Formats: sequence, C-alpha cells, structure tokens
Amino acid sequence: MAYYAQIVDDIVTEVIVVNDDVADGAQFAQDLLGGVWVQTFENTEGKNFASIGYTYDSVNNNFIAPQPYPSWTLDSNDIWQPPIPQPPPPPQTYWDETTQTWKVLKP
Repeated sequence: MAYYAQIVDDIVTEVIVVNDDVADGAQFAQDLLGGVWVQTFENTEGKNFASIGYTYDSVNNNFIAPQPYPSWTLDSNDIWQPPIPQPPPPPQTYWDETTQTWKVLKP
C-alpha cells in the first residue's frame, strides 16, 4: 500500500491509501478526487509521515507537524524541539510554555 497526502496551500487536508498495483498513485488520486497529491512514507528515516494539518515542505519533500508551542524550533529533520530537552522518564512530564520548563505530572 502507498499513502498520499492532499495538499492545499502547502497544508495537508487528507491522507489516503492507494493499492500498490496503481502505477502513479498521485495521478490516480488527482484524477479521482481532484487537487494536488504527494506521496508520504511510513518508517522512512529523515522523513515525517503526513497527517491532516501538517505543512508540506516541497523543497525537502517532507511534512512538518504544527508547531506545538511558540518557543519550540525545528531541527534539521523537521521535528519540533523544545528549548530545554525533555527529561528521561520516569516521571511523566509536560511542557509549560509560561515558565518554559518541564513540569512533573502528578498522579
């Protein structure tokens, strides 16, 4: 199976599965559903699998998740990174944007 993302103004609006026996899945999706379609790959190192709301980076042929917090920045693999690395578990933590620190979840 192959996966294709519909791109509208560089944003993923839909992701579909196309059978491997289809020669050109992007063209197939365009003919069937209209719009622009780009293949996305699972488990491909250095590439992010497309999801609805992601931004398509046509220069690097990659998909970028929405920015989780204003203070986070993209790394070279298009993954959002916090200003301070997350501590290893345990305990479970969450990012507090106001204090720009990791907080421990209370049981």
